[in-house]
Amino acid sequence: MRIEGSNIFLTGASSGIGAALAVELTRRGARVAGVSRRPSAGVAVSISADVGVAADRERAVAEALGALGRIDALINNAGVGVYAPSWQCPMEELRRMFEVNFFGAVDLTQRVAPGMVARGQGLVVNVASIASKVPLPWFTLYSASKAALEAYTRGLRMELARTGVGAMLVCPGYVQTGFQGAVLGGRPPAKLVSGKRFASTAEAVARAVADGMEKDARTVLTPSLGWALVAASRLAPGLVDGQLLAMMESAGDE
Repeated sequence: MRIEGSNIFLTGASSGIGAALAVELTRRGARVAGVSRRPSAGVAVSISADVGVAADRERAVAEALGALGRIDALINNAGVGVYAPSWQCPMEELRRMFEVNFFGAVDLTQRVAPGMVARGQGLVVNVASIASKVPLPWFTLYSASKAALEAYTRGLRMELARTGVGAMLVCPGYVQTGFQGAVLGGRPPAKLVSGKRFASTAEAVARAVADGMEKDARTVLTPSLGWALVAASRLAPGLVDGQLLAMMESAGDE
């Protein structure tokens, strides 16, 4: 799609990847309606809303359409995690995570995609994670929520194939953001925290996403080195599982 001159609805726009995306898309000439619980800086329209609440989602779309007139691209970027083991995680935290990570994305797509289909053009971008392709044992339920989002995106792409509307999947690896400080519960493995120097920046991810949008990419996995992990998990799943387990067990080393 052509970013310049487009109107983009972006969730999770106040921090991390979302904030970087708002800057990058605006730099490329888009008008961005940024949606988040806190005010979003550097966007054409800032909408305060909680993506995990259905009434807020409905209001946010109405406000964006009222301000922009139409939505050319929907970027479902908002996300939240929980580090608790799946067999111990409080169900209210699990439901909250899926509401933000999956149901919110589906709901917003249902509210926005019909207008795109009617015009014969548009794009839905769903920000999942490398965890949607390689389950992380310290992040099992988060991985499951992102795997659901990946499957949904792939199916949605086929559903919309004859309409002129596309669907792009984004799978970032470990990114230097405040995500870990905003999780619903638990803490990450020590080795993951100490490995921050190997992480991508939010700005690098934003550039990769914007490039993918302009190139009509199916999937953006960034950094591209992550494809090696995906391939290894398919070719030698036992070996990869063992390495991930060793990282998880490092949580007790601090």
